[in-house]
Amino acid sequence: MAKIKVVVVDDSALVRSLLAEIINRQPDMSCVGAASDPLVAREMIRELNPDVITLDVEMPRMDGLEFLSRLMRLRPMPVVMVSTLTEQGAETTLRALEMGAVDFVAKPRIGVSSGLNELAGDIVDKIRTAAAAHVKRLAAPPVHATAPAAGGGVSQAPRAALPRVSTEKIICIGASTGGTEAIREVLVPMPADAPAIVITQHMPPGFTTSFANRLNTLCRIRVAEARDGERILPGHAYIAPGGRHLRIDRSGSNYVAVVEDTEPVNRHRPSVEVLFKSAARVLGPNALGIMLTGMGADGATAMREMKDAGSYNYVQDEASCVVFGMPRMAIQHGAAHEVLPLKQIANAVLTRLASAPAGVRHRI
Repeated sequence: MAKIKVVVVDDSALVRSLLAEIINRQPDMSCVGAASDPLVAREMIRELNPDVITLDVEMPRMDGLEFLSRLMRLRPMPVVMVSTLTEQGAETTLRALEMGAVDFVAKPRIGVSSGLNELAGDIVDKIRTAAAAHVKRLAAPPVHATAPAAGGGVSQAPRAALPRVSTEKIICIGASTGGTEAIREVLVPMPADAPAIVITQHMPPGFTTSFANRLNTLCRIRVAEARDGERILPGHAYIAPGGRHLRIDRSGSNYVAVVEDTEPVNRHRPSVEVLFKSAARVLGPNALGIMLTGMGADGATAMREMKDAGSYNYVQDEASCVVFGMPRMAIQHGAAHEVLPLKQIANAVLTRLASAPAGVRHRI
């Protein structure tokens, strides 16, 4: 089998050397080139035709986002961003994912050598995932973009409010690689009075605050990182903080968020398995499950437990996934009621909520 050809683009000679060494230690990949800036990288890509590139966010002569934007319009290919663990780095990384980068690696600001070597397994896993990802051409930006409405949400055509039939329903979403944009696609159409939404997206510490804030400016519902012990309310979406599990529990007649630092599950923290297992146990038929794009099998068995407990489940189809791993495994476990293209999931959920009987209130 041919090796995965990787070009490393980073202005730091140390980082280029370290990443090349990490890549070349793998039997299934090879660093075929290392560029100090995007202009050099452009020529390397033409000459070497790599399968994946790693791209530093902050670059000389042309910043990483500008280079990524041109690349994804003219020659779409799998890109793994290399980001710094700062608020600005997180914002830039989210913009890169929006432009079509497959995933990102968060490099430390100090102790770069030891830090990158500690992340070696994660780095090469993300390169392998990127090599198999479905990458799409970035469309040109619209001439007249929709301006944000006062108060946070975007201006959109009004949607009729849902009938007051299921205030106890909670939508549970799991996602990994490609999930930041998939989650946005599901959340933006939700009306202000939508049922509560609880989300686990595989993401390290330092990035979920920016992710939640970004979604909150786009959505009519309120989006924030989950806080331990807070009540889960309609019209709100709660995102698992990076590096911490999120599950649902009951306090009297209310549902509450539990945020905890317990051991990783399926190598992940936060883990979709943790969220979905709690939904099966606590919500039962009051849950709606959604499995979006992602590598691996995290959450697949727990989503089947949700189905067995009475949840109705949606799974993203292969054609619209960046990586058809977690959705494939959910389908194989018999967890899906419907397998849909990403753009149809929100409408399907809203249609079901509008026609479903009222949620079941648990007796405590």
